[in-house]
Amino acid sequence: MSDGQPLIASVIPVFNEASHIGECLDSLIAQTLPAEQHIVLVLDGGSTDTTQVEVSKAIKRSKKVNGPVIELHSNPQKYVADARNLALSLLPDSVQFTVELIGHSTVDADHLEIRMEEWKRIESSSTAPLAAVGTRVKPRKGDHGMVESWIEGTLSSPLGSGSGQFDNFTASGPTNTPAFAMHSRSALEQIGGWDTTYITSQDSDLSMRLIEAGFALHRTPATSVHMVKRSGLMKWWKMGHRYGFWRMKILRKHPKRISWREFLPWFGLLATLAFSFFQPTFALLLPGCYAAVLLFEGVRCSLFSKHISSLAGVPLCLFMLHSSFSIGLIDGLLRKGRAPKDR
Repeated sequence: MSDGQPLIASVIPVFNEASHIGECLDSLIAQTLPAEQHIVLVLDGGSTDTTQVEVSKAIKRSKKVNGPVIELHSNPQKYVADARNLALSLLPDSVQFTVELIGHSTVDADHLEIRMEEWKRIESSSTAPLAAVGTRVKPRKGDHGMVESWIEGTLSSPLGSGSGQFDNFTASGPTNTPAFAMHSRSALEQIGGWDTTYITSQDSDLSMRLIEAGFALHRTPATSVHMVKRSGLMKWWKMGHRYGFWRMKILRKHPKRISWREFLPWFGLLATLAFSFFQPTFALLLPGCYAAVLLFEGVRCSLFSKHISSLAGVPLCLFMLHSSFSIGLIDGLLRKGRAPKDR
């Protein structure tokens, strides 16, 4: 990059992230990518804790070591899609790429440098204009508490996060859902940025619109984002419900994204009710099979994580995820969205 102008921007919407934002920004200050090529925009949605104080401290730390420019801006509309659209309007003209992060995430020191290398590599062989490259999502570094370890085990399970599309993939290639995407700014501007009607799942909607506009989306396992997960069961339930709710909104707009796998709990419940009415002898067949599969996952995760509590905790978290997401799907059919209480 010439003239000392930033080429890439890390965009971080935040709300009450005082416990994590300092570590997040420190991981960006420490990047091996030359500081003059990188700018960080933090968009605060009205935090009521000391998030803004922590960001101000990080700004001073970055200046002290000649790190990247870090800017703190107010996001009066509060939510993620609004923050990212606001960032597009605030970025210097020199910025060609944005990297979407969150306040409770960190990256390795060579993360942005690898991102740039991977973009060039993938773009050179792509037959369509490249709009986004996603990365792997890994657990936060350090020791995890009991409930957090259950949730990590749940998300690592095929029953909890699907085919490992965010964490377990090992090969670079096309995807419909790039996680923590590095986007082409021009592609984002061409389709009008994020749809602010989505409080959650705005990235899924954005990806579909990019694909419909003829852009290519890819993912790479060459680097990762480390993310803090939920550490309480009530927050876990609310998250599952919210994701189900907004997933239904996405499916109503983009029916091609439907996966019958997401509706299996409802199919199982209806089949069980049918057995109970017509063949009571088999009424417990499907619930029994489901319980056995959950128990197997608990055993597997407890052996892998060496947390004996996962034997019961992972099945519990899987059941909570399946039930809350399924209820959220139906809820998404019946009412309009409203602001979640656990952002």
